[in-house]
Amino acid sequence: MLVAKPARSGFRVIDSYSQIVRLGEGLASTGRLSDTAVGRTIDALKTCVDKMHRRRVTRVRCVATEACRMAVNCGEFVQRVRDETGLDFDIIPADEESHLSVSGCESLLLAGYDKAIVFDIGGGSTEVSLVSVRDRRVHGVIGSVSVPCGVVTLSERFEEPAANGGGPRNGGKAGSEVLSDFDYQAMVEVVREKFTSFEAEHRISDVVAGSKVQIIATSGTATTLAGLHLGLKRYDRKRVDGAWVDRTSLFAMVRRLRSMTLEQRASQPCVGWNRADLIVAGCAILEAICGHWPFERIQVADRGLREGVLLQLMEREDRVDGAA
Repeated sequence: MLVAKPARSGFRVIDSYSQIVRLGEGLASTGRLSDTAVGRTIDALKTCVDKMHRRRVTRVRCVATEACRMAVNCGEFVQRVRDETGLDFDIIPADEESHLSVSGCESLLLAGYDKAIVFDIGGGSTEVSLVSVRDRRVHGVIGSVSVPCGVVTLSERFEEPAANGGGPRNGGKAGSEVLSDFDYQAMVEVVREKFTSFEAEHRISDVVAGSKVQIIATSGTATTLAGLHLGLKRYDRKRVDGAWVDRTSLFAMVRRLRSMTLEQRASQPCVGWNRADLIVAGCAILEAICGHWPFERIQVADRGLREGVLLQLMEREDRVDGAA
């Protein structure tokens, strides 16, 4: 959640809130949002509502993405959220999700680049957009793709859920073993294959090789890796947002995280227990993207979809002295 006021250059954040609820947990195998996951999500949304009331928010837009697009009981979930919190959610399509993520990252665009690639690694899906840039603004979207591979869905596919007492598929107890090289590479290939047709259509590898292309990564995976790269003892958004990470350092951190047990990953600054069982899947998605498009460095964004929603909301309304 973000609460903000319009400002001369975009907006000024008044309050924010983030909670990992894993709404799509188990969705890949059942096709449904579980009661437990829905309960966690509604509890978090009630916290959002309390904050919104305290901040006297005047305009609101709530959006839901891949988990709700996939779930057969999405309608029931949205209705329950409406009944229990008063919030009314839009289930946005993948192309709108990509557009909003790009919009939210636009302020990071730098002079000297004529194109940008923005990718967003989510819980249930990953979006990649190729855009043309003019005067540090998005001039147009050349192409975008959303693939149904996110950190939650990919983790569930290749590892037994820790809540059930299972560990990695190679037979270890939960947290005591690392994912095998075989399973990790299989994870990378599953994601890499999903981008093959997008690469064939837009020849992004040629674009990266022949143009000035800015690469922006927005996701919990990217910000976590940036925090580790910077050696932060605790997460600091001001230092992470906009930070650059070169390819060599990026893959060194990926190898480091892959070699750790669950407990070891959880003990790392900027990871913790909330991300410890998801970060390896995020690394696999990132590696798959880097395998297709061998850029030398990425810029990390601690911004994206939420900021895009805010900007769109403010553009649609006359600017008044209120919070959105």
